[in-house]
Amino acid sequence: MLEKEKINFEKTAIVGIVTQNQSEDKLSEYLDELEFLTFTAGGQVVKRFWQKMDKPNPKTFLGTGKIDEIHLFVKENDISTLIFDDELTPSQQKNISKIIDCKILDRTNLILDIFAQRAETSYARTQVELAQCIYLLPRLSGLWTHLERQKGGIGMRGPGETEIETDRRIVRDRISLLKDKIKTIDKQMGIQRSNRGAMVRVALVGYTNVGKSTLMNAVGKSDVFVENKLFATLDTTVRKVVIKNLPFLLSDTVGFIRKLPTQLVDSFKSTLDEVREADLLLHIVDISHPDFEDHIASVNQTLLDIKANDKPTIMVFNKIDAYQHLTIDEDDLMTEKTPRHFTLDEWKQTWMSRVGHENALFISATHKENFEEFRERVYEAVRQIHITRFPYNKFLYPDYKDAIEKEEKE
Repeated sequence: MLEKEKINFEKTAIVGIVTQNQSEDKLSEYLDELEFLTFTAGGQVVKRFWQKMDKPNPKTFLGTGKIDEIHLFVKENDISTLIFDDELTPSQQKNISKIIDCKILDRTNLILDIFAQRAETSYARTQVELAQCIYLLPRLSGLWTHLERQKGGIGMRGPGETEIETDRRIVRDRISLLKDKIKTIDKQMGIQRSNRGAMVRVALVGYTNVGKSTLMNAVGKSDVFVENKLFATLDTTVRKVVIKNLPFLLSDTVGFIRKLPTQLVDSFKSTLDEVREADLLLHIVDISHPDFEDHIASVNQTLLDIKANDKPTIMVFNKIDAYQHLTIDEDDLMTEKTPRHFTLDEWKQTWMSRVGHENALFISATHKENFEEFRERVYEAVRQIHITRFPYNKFLYPDYKDAIEKEEKE
């Protein structure tokens, strides 16, 4: 009889701060996401710590009293990893490690670790390793306290080279090698993209874990890996899709996230080129997530960073089957109505009615709700791009409704 595989989760504590720019509610949302990231990486969050501060302490990020409190908790509860929601400077990481005897990670380090776990192909592994090396380079100083200098003896006298300098040189050489390797792969990927001909390219973009791969599978009849964890997709998958005899290319890209490490944006340049070179973007949003409006803003900011914010975009609100709104009792006169209390119909009357050329789409990729409407909108958008590019093909691809009538007659 097969035994069930037992997964050992690392006992973890997470840390954040409330500042003038980050309220308590906002921090709570960020720590929820950090907890999901930790779970994805293989950790179990035992405790959350937070502190109100004007700005982070340049030495230890938190105040000395809070650091001592965390130190005591880590010691008494056998916590193996402490994760900070913001990126720590090398000196902060070093100083905290001197006080608290456990692994000290920040949000960037955690995301890089998840990417390293998820990287399947040689290209993805190369991209992740480059990002990790860039992140590691300024943080090497605390890693070699056991060896201040290389071994002495015959042939080793003189000023020599300290262990830290040796390691920095090795990491720099590795970064240079990886950059060259990525340049070669980028060139190959560029050739592949140019070989796809003049077909219209559509790219799925959105926050991580919003259902892009599920939608890709439903539309393209593909078999892209799907999992309810963050960053399940790292490698871009491109499939030829045909809707009512109109062919186009659909690509599933890596999900974006708040505070996305700049190292990843740089090293995943070629993956993001699929978005840059797309003719049409399908911006997928998980409407069942309470912070979906923040997610939209994060994705738009990333698109702005990679200079892909001016492309034709269709907003697709996914997971309508999982959407739940808060309710207010009829006799409750105290509770104020907020967007969290909006029904789907009420949402449709807000700014969503003014998104893009036409209204936003509301679908469920899992249950294929409103799928025909989705297919029609994508067909019409792709057809418009295609006949603009090739006017003589106008009669080859009729309007969606005409195409349906033609099918029924046949």
